[in-house]
Order: sequence, then C-alpha cells, then structure tokens
Amino acid sequence: MTRVCVIGAGCSGITTAKRLREHGIDYDQLELSDDVGGNWYFRNPNGRSAVYESLHIDTSKTRLQFEDFPVPGDWPDFPSHRLMHDYFRAYVDEFGLRDGIEFGVGVDSARRTSSGWNVTLSTGETRSYTDLAVANGHHWKPRLPDYPGDFDGDLMHSHSYLSPFEPVEIRGKTVIVVGMGNSAMDVASELSAPWMAARLYVSARHGVWVLPKYRNGQPADKVMAPPDIPKEQALAASRELIRGLVGSMSSYGLPEPDHEPLSAHPSVSADFLTKAGSGDIHMLPAISRLDGRTVWLADGSSVEADVIICATGYEMSFPFFDPGDVALHPDSDHRYPLFKRMIKPGVDHLFFMGLAQSSPTIVNLAEQQSKLLVRLLEGSYVLPSVEEQERIMRADEAVHLEQYYSAPRHTIQIDFGRYCVDLMKEIEAGQVRARRATG
Repeated sequence: MTRVCVIGAGCSGITTAKRLREHGIDYDQLELSDDVGGNWYFRNPNGRSAVYESLHIDTSKTRLQFEDFPVPGDWPDFPSHRLMHDYFRAYVDEFGLRDGIEFGVGVDSARRTSSGWNVTLSTGETRSYTDLAVANGHHWKPRLPDYPGDFDGDLMHSHSYLSPFEPVEIRGKTVIVVGMGNSAMDVASELSAPWMAARLYVSARHGVWVLPKYRNGQPADKVMAPPDIPKEQALAASRELIRGLVGSMSSYGLPEPDHEPLSAHPSVSADFLTKAGSGDIHMLPAISRLDGRTVWLADGSSVEADVIICATGYEMSFPFFDPGDVALHPDSDHRYPLFKRMIKPGVDHLFFMGLAQSSPTIVNLAEQQSKLLVRLLEGSYVLPSVEEQERIMRADEAVHLEQYYSAPRHTIQIDFGRYCVDLMKEIEAGQVRARRATG
C-alpha cells in the first residue's frame, strides 16, 4: 500500500498534500515549525525563513495564485509577506489540510530501503514509507563569501536581516550590501534612505539589468510572452523591450552588464534605479579582502564600513539524506539535474516538489508537479526508461538554461509557462505508456 512522507509545509508542501488527499493517497506531512508558510512565515521559529519585515513579493498576485484558490480581489498587485502567509493559512484551512500536518516534527534522516524509505524523525521515531516527497525549500541555507582577512564590524547574510534595526542597528552607519539580486536591491533601497545608513554601498562582481515591476501601468509579469510563442522570438522581443524601458545601466551610475537582458535570473526593483540615479546608492567593485573596518576592493581601492550584508544566495541542501549517497546531493557546481525538475533518474520513489528557480514564480510550481506525482502513484502514468529520462532531462536543461550565463544561481532555472506546457505533454505521454503496459 502506498504511503507518502511529505517533508515541509511551505507553499510546495501544502499543495502537494492537497493533491494527495484529493486522490485518496495516504500520506504524513512533517513540518519543523509551528505553522505553515515556510519561507513566507516572518520570524519563523525554525530559523529558515528569509523574510524581512518590509518584503513584498516580486510576482504579481494573479501569477502566484493556486488554480482553485484565487487570491482576494482587493489585494495589491504585489502583496506583502503577511498577505502571502495569510493566503497559505487560508488555503490549508479551506481544504482541511491542517489536521494532517505534524507540526514541530523535523526529519533527521531519510534512508533508502528495498521497499521505499525509512524516515527518522526529530522525535526519535522511525517510520517506513513507500515514497518521499521533498518540499523543504532551497532558500534556507545561506551561501556566505569566504573573504580573506577579518572584519571588525558586523558581517551577516541577508537571510538574517529583519529590519534596519534588527539584528543590527543600521542608522548612522556605513553599510555595504553585497550582490545585485532581488534581496540585495530591496535591502539596499530600504537602507539608503537619508535617515537610515550614513552611506550605502552596493558591491558587485559585474553589472546586472534591473527590471521595473510595471510596464505601461500593468505588472510586468502580466505581459510576459505566452509559451506558444517560439522562445527565440519571445526572448529577442523581451530584450528589446527591456532596453527601451530602462536604457543603459550606466545612466544610473551602475556598472554595465556583461550579458544580455534575461541572461541572468531577473533582478526586479521598483526603487533601486531611482535610488542609484539619485546618489543614495554608491557602487563598488567586488570585495577582495577585509582588514578591521577597511574593506579592500578588486580594483585596489578601499572603503571603511561598519556593516556588510551579503545577499549572495543559498545552497540546495538535503541534510537528512545519507552523506555517502552521492546521487541524492547537489554536485560541487550546485547542479542537481532532475527529470521534469522532480525525479532523479534511477532513484525510485523520490520526488522533489518546487525545487526550481522559476520565472516568474515558484509559489504554484508544485501544484503543477503534483499532477504527475499522483498519476504515477496511482498507476495511470508510467515513467519512461531511465535512459530516456536522462535524455529528456538533458534536453530540457538545454532549453531552460541556454539563455543564462553559467553560475551556481542558474543551475535550476525554468520558465514557468513553458515548463507547465512540457509537463502536461509528459503526463499525456506517460498515460499512453501506462495504457500500453496494461494491454
């Protein structure tokens, strides 16, 4: 009898559990925290939330909503983390999922067996399952730069940043924000206000294209090219549009990117370009070493600083897997290829839910992936051979990653719209294989 262990009750875990329940598939759902929401739970007591007090999602409300649970009509275009958390709580309550979640229970280990998985809980109990659905997220283990030297001020990852007053008092201090992703731009824009940091620097190894949240009065992701337009054509048109909208990055006092627009995961900000162009944000090259309060830079210059906030991304991590089971861990280049971003070819009964850097959103990704999961568990869908899975996986990665420059942040990138079209085609193909298998 099928029995699934769902690890996590963030947005990916709860929508996976809903689909399993609807199909009458037995499951346990384990959540280390005391509530649902995962990364969107501000001050999450499990310490794994990356949310800061002023955070608003960069995806518009209609793009992030679940299929059968629309967001409230009076929501703003870009909701706050509080609205997001309330939405996930309401989803769980609407579909009666809360009683099926074991709160305060983590997973210490998950080991493969001949019939599935042995899962040891933080309570010390070990349970056996036929299948494992991993929805533990990938924005909880900060990646910190290893700078030579020592810093006498406060050095932290943006994961620890909660507000201009916590965990470090920022007012009146000289601050360096490292990175030019979405979190870096949000934090830098907030701290660059005249009544906050005395001086706000942003240190970056190279320039990026900063995209606006709105185009012609509409959320920018609402006018993304639909997946039925050939990708090369859509990409060329989008790049032309972006250049027309924002112009040259050097016009704002920023370094010029060494890549085309959309060759990196989008950096979206409503404020950053204005702050930079107004002189509130000052750009620095990469940090080369630290010496007391002196921060030395790649061009040989230096600045004095009190606080360094590193918005330098996260590592994928599955600490409950056997360290010696190499197939279950990302490689040294932060690569973790999966068939349809869900399945490790050759590893049976293991499914990763929401493990992608999805544009425009990851919120409802697992909702789509769970359509394949339940069909596979029920037997109405059959996987292709391991060799064919690997071939398809390589082809999919080529399509989704070809526009991006090589970097650890781009190893699990997908275009949500095109991914969903491909996923539905694969489900149909797997259903055909299932019918053939049963004669």
